[in-house]
Amino acid sequence: MPLHQKPTGRLISFEGSEGSGKSTQITLLAARLQKEGREVITTREPGGTEIGEQIRNIIVHNSKGDEMCAETELLLFTAARAQLVREVIAPALLAGKYVLSDRFLDSSTVYQGIARNLAPDPVNQINRFAVGNVMPDVTVVIDVPTEISLQRLKQRVTDLPDRMERENVDFYKKVRDGYLLLAKNMPDRVILVDGTHTTAAIAQTIWEHVKIRLG
Repeated sequence: MPLHQKPTGRLISFEGSEGSGKSTQITLLAARLQKEGREVITTREPGGTEIGEQIRNIIVHNSKGDEMCAETELLLFTAARAQLVREVIAPALLAGKYVLSDRFLDSSTVYQGIARNLAPDPVNQINRFAVGNVMPDVTVVIDVPTEISLQRLKQRVTDLPDRMERENVDFYKKVRDGYLLLAKNMPDRVILVDGTHTTAAIAQTIWEHVKIRLG
């Protein structure tokens, strides 16, 4: 479901390495927007729809996941994204809602394009095909040093780590560098936030930026 008319809602995506604190900040921003009288929905990638959640299970928990090539990973992520846009995000934006998404197309640019070393042109083309004309109004990148990210992962994993959580230090350094480059190249859309501050301080910084960007 592409946007055939100008939406009155807003799409805010959250990006960052594993363990950066995206989920917590999405919850806090959603509550603050609701307090301001906005109707808010939250979603995540991959997932957010029944089809997307099944794709997520393949990506994250499939027993043969370690054999998955980068191209397959990219196409699975974008397939889930295409479904999410048409089933959830686009209708919500047209209805005037604020959509907060835990990851969006920038994740593929960074994880598959940069960290997996796929060529940027096909990644961008596949990304844009998946999302159509639905792009974030604001993207919040929560930045934490790689060492802190991995430390947080170890603290939160109570079961066997999933496929993405088993990646090595070099992979996560590429991910962080990719997000820093994204923020540098797209300052009009991307807000870079220091994720080493307190939860409350990070939330306040995000709120101040969102107010300015979205009025």
